[in-house]
Amino acid sequence: MPQSDYARIARAIEYLETHAREQPHLEEVAAHTGLSPSHFQRLFTRWAGVSPKRFLQFQTLAYVRQLLGERRSVLEATCEAGLSSGGRLHELFVSLEAVTPGEFKSGGAGLTLRFGVHPSPFGDVLLALSDRGVVALSFLSDSSRESAVAALQADWPGAKLLESPADTAPVVARLFPMEPGTTPPTLSVLVKGTNFQVKVWEALLRIPSGEVATYAEVAQAIGQPRAVRAVGSAVGANAVAFLIPCHRVLRKSGAFGDYRWGAERKRALLAWEAGLAWEAGRAASRASAP
Repeated sequence: MPQSDYARIARAIEYLETHAREQPHLEEVAAHTGLSPSHFQRLFTRWAGVSPKRFLQFQTLAYVRQLLGERRSVLEATCEAGLSSGGRLHELFVSLEAVTPGEFKSGGAGLTLRFGVHPSPFGDVLLALSDRGVVALSFLSDSSRESAVAALQADWPGAKLLESPADTAPVVARLFPMEPGTTPPTLSVLVKGTNFQVKVWEALLRIPSGEVATYAEVAQAIGQPRAVRAVGSAVGANAVAFLIPCHRVLRKSGAFGDYRWGAERKRALLAWEAGLAWEAGRAASRASAP
């Protein structure tokens, strides 16, 4: 999807959020994005997989509170069921590896990181790979390509950076399934963090697509229920967007909270995943109908 398309989607999401109580009509939202109603409907449905009206339902506080309140902790359930449970059927399967203490101390000395900038359904992303897996995935947001590369080098000061979009493009192409039931790829991720941060990131991988968890639930899942604030810091330090789904962690009240790559993008990611899960549920119901 071209960057300009996501920019229109982002404007529409912002408008839907600020005018949610008014339940704006399609014509109003389309006018805000500078498109005709029919063009906007096609663009939005192609991107989200559901209509703007359905998408708005997935963005409401009532819907989020329903996810949080109508079942016990999703992390409790996935811990009991195991990482290969059916709840991960429509989610990327990610294996997480931490750098060695020596690599951590040296900032990745001896590693070569290949990187590239590519379009995605949520705007341009910078992806960086090592021989052991993905080390960074960041949405550019308002930052430039140059500042994103500089941030990557600052995060891995001892590593050698090599621009190689031919290596990173196939990985990006597999990351964002646009259809329910798409076969998920298996990807390895190499992270640089403290033992505590790695535990938090491993817990995030157990939150299925289309679901959410609170910071308190994550703290409980790693066996440190009083470390909610520290969990929040670890979530914010995640350098691998989407693959390590920090966007699925919300405040206990149901508020979306902050996001390293922008609050609107967090809302977009959550509602987009909810739409895919909803469509997958409908397809499963039709398949099981007599």
